Amino acid sequence: MLQQQDASGILGRTTDRAAPPTTRRRKGPVLTASILAALLGVAIYIGIRQRAEAEASLAVVTTQDAVPFVEVVHPLHNATDQELVLPGQTMAFTDTPIYARTNGYLKRWYFDIGTHVRQGQLLAQIETPELDAQLRQARADLQTAQANSRLAGITAQRTATLLKSQSVSTQERDNAAGAYNADEAIVASRQADVSRLEELQSYENVYAPFDGEITARNTDVGDLINAGAGTPTTELFHMTATKTLRIFVAVPEIDSPAMQPGATPTITFDEYPGQVFHGRLARSSGAINLASRTLLVEVDVDNADGKLLPGAYAFVHFTLPGRTQSVTVPANALLFRSEGLRVGVVRNGKAELMPITIGRDYGDRVEVLSGLGPSDQVILNPSDSLTGGASVRVADSKPDGTA
Repeated sequence: MLQQQDASGILGRTTDRAAPPTTRRRKGPVLTASILAALLGVAIYIGIRQRAEAEASLAVVTTQDAVPFVEVVHPLHNATDQELVLPGQTMAFTDTPIYARTNGYLKRWYFDIGTHVRQGQLLAQIETPELDAQLRQARADLQTAQANSRLAGITAQRTATLLKSQSVSTQERDNAAGAYNADEAIVASRQADVSRLEELQSYENVYAPFDGEITARNTDVGDLINAGAGTPTTELFHMTATKTLRIFVAVPEIDSPAMQPGATPTITFDEYPGQVFHGRLARSSGAINLASRTLLVEVDVDNADGKLLPGAYAFVHFTLPGRTQSVTVPANALLFRSEGLRVGVVRNGKAELMPITIGRDYGDRVEVLSGLGPSDQVILNPSDSLTGGASVRVADSKPDGTA
């Protein structure tokens, strides 16, 4: 019994001494779980924080991306001299139809179309039998009047001599003197009639009035020539002087101040590609046409070699001086709004819509007379929805003003 108790006591003590290792084995997993939980909490905190930072960064990026990028240019200061090209039509410096001044039949013509003639050259001859007969009769009447006048003069002289010796009365002398004066008047009348018919007879020969070319011949030998007033007449020839050609051009009203006499525009023709002819602005009409709002100007071009022909279509190139207070911007910077023409300008990160006044249109560029300066940042290709005060970011700035 004692032995059993001792054994039991020994066993009990042995069991009590083995308990601490078991307790330590139980505490290990708990510590590991705590560490894992702590690490998981740290990971969750870091994840939540990173997500919050990402959301904040995304909000910033989204806000920044909501501000549109715009491309800007600076207006070019002082528009340079520009070229204004306008159509025109060449005309002969002198263009004249030639009519007959006497009635008759065409006897002979000497020059046909395309012939260059000199001033005073005989172009044609007209037969005037009726006029010739009238002239002969007028000359006979003149001779009769001259004979009567001579007789009246002798009678008046003799009557004046006889009056000194009281052989005739004063009344007879006065009658003789009056008859002589009347006959002298008749002589003058007959002389004037002869001179008129001789002048008409001189029109039997048709002469060239100036140096030029025959552009039309509307008669032939044997044609009836009718020069009477109130009756249909036909021009015999048509002549032009083409040593100098006129070109009439209609210039828009806005460019009329630059059209000063003495300017030297250049002229081009489709039939002479690559060749440039020089002209001179001779004169202008001095008034704006109310229907077309244009100024008619005349440009003279030398044609001594006869290379240019009247009636040709021409392009006249005028040099327009630039305006000192103007700038130019690309045409794609304009905004057409109901309140008028506008241009978008970037100032302090905001877009402003500036009203402008345009001058000349150069195609890809326009001249701005007021509303912009060379230092302004003008928005290219602005959106139709662009409003004043909207935030914008400048993508690129081109100081040379090119799109």
